Amino acid sequence: MSPVPTLSDVAKLAGVSLATVDRVINRRPNVRAHTVERVRAAMAALDYRVDPLAAGLARRKRYKFVFLLPGGTNAFMADLAARLESLTGWLTANRASVETVFADVFDPKRLVEAIDGIDREADGAAIVALDHPDILAAIDRLSGDGVAVVTLVSDVPKSQRLRFIGIDNTAAGRSAGTLLGRFTAGRAGTVALLVGSLSLRDHVDRCLGFSQIVERNFPHLTVLPVIETRDERNRAERAAKDVLGEHPDLVGIYNVGAGNVGIASALRAGATAIRPVVVCHELTPGSVEALRAGQFDAILAQNPGHEVRSAARVLLACASKTGVVEEQERIRIDIFIRENLPA
Repeated sequence: MSPVPTLSDVAKLAGVSLATVDRVINRRPNVRAHTVERVRAAMAALDYRVDPLAAGLARRKRYKFVFLLPGGTNAFMADLAARLESLTGWLTANRASVETVFADVFDPKRLVEAIDGIDREADGAAIVALDHPDILAAIDRLSGDGVAVVTLVSDVPKSQRLRFIGIDNTAAGRSAGTLLGRFTAGRAGTVALLVGSLSLRDHVDRCLGFSQIVERNFPHLTVLPVIETRDERNRAERAAKDVLGEHPDLVGIYNVGAGNVGIASALRAGATAIRPVVVCHELTPGSVEALRAGQFDAILAQNPGHEVRSAARVLLACASKTGVVEEQERIRIDIFIRENLPA
């Protein structure tokens, strides 16, 4: 009597991982059609039959997720990683674990390598990524291999990602434009626009929303060409010093990405008669200190704890084939001025 074929036998014959076989058997999404056909052909060739008891045990499996975050000095991303670490207990209670991977998200080649390096046995991945053709292809490869993908903070909308976890960045840019325009109180002049990278979709969307509002509602303001800082505080400081020195009519600075500590340093060193209005993003220690000191005027923030919890919930729901509460996964835009900062 021949031995009873196993899932491992099916995976070996089909040339795929055990996790992919499990996804095909349980009809989970994000598996390429030709991969499904290979697995089913292997099952037929081996005369493999699904064991109900084994299927029940499989549903009790432990889930593994990967979070791919930017390395570097971005304080918001460091906070995001710390909030993820605090989810360990909740993940364990839900039979799940997370591996955190750091990469240079501003280097498409390195980011592609990091995405391609994600374990295909993983049940899901949350990725902070550039909106770049090579990154899109890497995400599609990962999704096609059966790993559910959500984009986090910055989206790659044309990819085969499951969902974007983050704020409406165009609305955030419009909000920033409205705040800066009103705070300038009719003063005419130029406005500096600093971004981490024009390959980050969240930064591009914020720039778009900001420019739309300024052009429509505040025609006395002229937005200067965008300056990229790679979200590094030293580059942001140099950029702020340059615009302060080169544009005596500077009335505002909108920092779309990170590097707020560098901008605050440039403002302290500057000797302008009237400080420009400054609107920035994320409630980090450096930006809070600058807001309290009167160097910044407003901070637009997204809750990093909410974002990592949402990403984990969505990935867990996908892996366990359960639903999510849509309202719970909506990420809000919070606006802070000095008078309403949390204690």
